[in-house]
Amino acid sequence: MSVVHELSPGWLLDHLAFINKISYELHQHHEPCCSKSRPTSVHLDSLHMDSVSSFGASATFVPSTSKPENDDRGNCEMFIQKYVFRSELFDISKPYITSANHKECQESKEKEDLVNDVKKEIFISINGKKRKRCVAFNQGELDAMEYHRKIRGLILDGSSQLIQEGLTSGFLHSCSEKLNKCSEPITLPLDTCNLSELCEMAKHLPFLNETELQTLQLMEDDTSVTEQDLFSRIVENTSSFTKIITLMGQKYLLPPKSSFLLSDISCMHPLLNCKKTYDVIVIDPPWQNKSVKRSNRYSYLSPLQIKQIPVPKLAAPSCLVVTWVTNRQKHLRFVKEELYPSWSVEVVAEWHWVKITSSGEFVFPLDSPHKKPYEGLILGRVREKAALLLSRNADVKELPIPDHKLIVSVPCTLHSHKPPLAVCLEM
Repeated sequence: MSVVHELSPGWLLDHLAFINKISYELHQHHEPCCSKSRPTSVHLDSLHMDSVSSFGASATFVPSTSKPENDDRGNCEMFIQKYVFRSELFDISKPYITSANHKECQESKEKEDLVNDVKKEIFISINGKKRKRCVAFNQGELDAMEYHRKIRGLILDGSSQLIQEGLTSGFLHSCSEKLNKCSEPITLPLDTCNLSELCEMAKHLPFLNETELQTLQLMEDDTSVTEQDLFSRIVENTSSFTKIITLMGQKYLLPPKSSFLLSDISCMHPLLNCKKTYDVIVIDPPWQNKSVKRSNRYSYLSPLQIKQIPVPKLAAPSCLVVTWVTNRQKHLRFVKEELYPSWSVEVVAEWHWVKITSSGEFVFPLDSPHKKPYEGLILGRVREKAALLLSRNADVKELPIPDHKLIVSVPCTLHSHKPPLAVCLEM
């Protein structure tokens, strides 16, 4: 079950179970060999090594003992290979900031007493000498402190209830029960996938006309698809089975009945040309922040660029728009006061994703002044189309979206891997 527990504050989710529920199964056809006895299983170690080299950090083989299935092709036989997400990528058994660093966090917590007194004198030691320094906090920092004070009780009380349920049911385990794992660091392979680099590459490719950008449907056993065919166009897997695609030497699993557009937002017309609208649109913008600037890990979008995402053209009547937001108050206000109004989207709820370890601790101290163990998401509805739909059909009713719900889960070690929202929106 993806939803481990549901209480009034929100949900405790098993993100790994949600991914594996998709059932990544490859159905491959083989000509029968002369021997009547054909092996149907492969050693687990070899499968695991193959998966690391082919799929980077995310997937691993699961050996199957099922017999080959006869296919309509006559003499061909079908073999099934199943993949699952690597469970160790969710094995976060201790906080990112340990108790050894807690003193520093407690000292920094004095910032929260400065809402009325903007300046505070503190002493720092340099080469054995003490000097006085005056620290000033800008309006953004003061706004962040005020926001944290408002939601702190909600985060602490709600997540505590869900964590206690997880510990009681055995889904979460205290660190003492997993002592042998608590000190083991998680090391990712060197070939960890980075889709942001591929998207960056896509916007530098030559512009294609609408004929060349027609939707590409992956056919069974089609080996003629080149890498360039997959950029800046809709790629669909309409079959009931998983497909493998290769990009820059790395293999990716495309789930059944799914599609994607590998591109930069400057090339959204392939999506618009499909003439499809969507009931739910989830957006995770690359927000500008100091960490991104320092690391140069990916390109960020300006507020103007985010506004230009053609959500109104993609949204169905009464479409639910969900935007992930950092804890920076400037971004939160932008979504509520500028972005959503420009899209004719009305804010209906604000939820919070609380990140915990497998032992039920916050991944960062709740009162850390630098990084918080939670992120926000703003939910809104497209109102102009919704009003038109309701006026045409009085029987149409919108399901209410509750405010200030918590999504509590163990995060993935892969960067910016968000928890599933579908299971929460369906409840």
